[in-house]
Amino acid sequence: MKKNGNIIELANQIIDNEIVAISGLKEKIDGDFQKTVELALQCKGNLVFSGIGKSAIIAQKIVATMNSTGTTAVFMHAADAIHGDLGIVREDDIVVVLSKSGETPEIKVLVPLIKLRGNKIVAIVGNRNSYLASQSDCVLDVTVPEEAIPGSLAPTSSTTAQLVMGDALALILMRCRGFSTSDFAKFHPGGALGKQLYLRVKDLYTRNERPEVGPDDNLTQVIIEMTGKRLGATVVAENGQIIGIITDGDLRRMLMKYPDIEHVKAAQIMTSNPKTISEEALVVDALHKMRENSITQLPVVGDGKYLGIIHLHDILKEGIF
Repeated sequence: MKKNGNIIELANQIIDNEIVAISGLKEKIDGDFQKTVELALQCKGNLVFSGIGKSAIIAQKIVATMNSTGTTAVFMHAADAIHGDLGIVREDDIVVVLSKSGETPEIKVLVPLIKLRGNKIVAIVGNRNSYLASQSDCVLDVTVPEEAIPGSLAPTSSTTAQLVMGDALALILMRCRGFSTSDFAKFHPGGALGKQLYLRVKDLYTRNERPEVGPDDNLTQVIIEMTGKRLGATVVAENGQIIGIITDGDLRRMLMKYPDIEHVKAAQIMTSNPKTISEEALVVDALHKMRENSITQLPVVGDGKYLGIIHLHDILKEGIF
C-alpha cells in the first residue's frame, strides 16, 4: 500500500466495484418502481424519507433532490421518529424508508407505527427477504453483490445504489410533472444554475455608466469617455442609434494605421455594426455571444435604441461561467 501503483490499482478496483453495483440496478427496475411513481404522483401529501446511519444521510440527499425538482419531500430520522418525530407524518403522506439490511431495531419499531396510521410504505432496501421489504407496499431493491472493498463493514456500494435509485425516482417524477427550467429557476434563485435561467441583461448593465461618443468626436474625447466610464470601450452613436464601437484593441490598431492622430475622428477607428444584445435577453446568452465572438463587451439595445454596455466582468461576478 506504500507504492503509488498499488494505491492507484486499488482505487480503480473500488470504482469498478461500485460501477458493477450500480449497473445491476437496471435489472431491479420493475413493477414496484412503476407503482411507486404512480403513488407519488397521486400523493396529496409529502414523501417522507426515513432511515438510520448512512442510509439516513442518503435519505436527506434524496429529499433535497426531490424538493428542487418539483416533488415535496421531508426527512424524518428513524431513531427520532420513535421518540416523537413521527408527528411529521400526516394522513396523506407516503413514507419511504431506506435501509441496507431492512432489519435494524429502529426500523422494526417504526414500520408498525406507520402501518397503524394507514400510510403507504415504500422500501429502498438491500435485502428483499427482510422485515422491511415484507411490510412495505412497494420494494425498490438496491441489493449489491458486495461493498466497494469485499468484506468491508462500511457502506459504500450499498449507499451509492440507494442514491442512484433515489435519483432515478426523483428525475422520473420531475419528467412526469412537466417540471421545466423556469420552475427550476424559481427554486434556485440564489445559485449560478438559477441565475442562468432568470437573470437578464437589464439586471446588470444598469450598474455601469453609459459611454458614448459621436462619429465626429476626436481622439481625445474618445479616450476620455473610455477611461472615464471604465469599461474599456465606448459606443459610437448618432441620434440614439448605434453605428459602431471603439475598444482598446481599436485604439491600438489606430496607432499603427495613423501616424498623425491629431485629426483622427471616432468614425475612422470604430468597428461598424458591432454585435449587440437586447436588454431582455438572458445574461447567459450574452455570455455565449461574447465567447463566440471573442469580445468582452456588448452594447445593450431596447426598442432599437442604445441603452448601455454589459461587460464580461459583470457576468463573471454573478458566478455564471
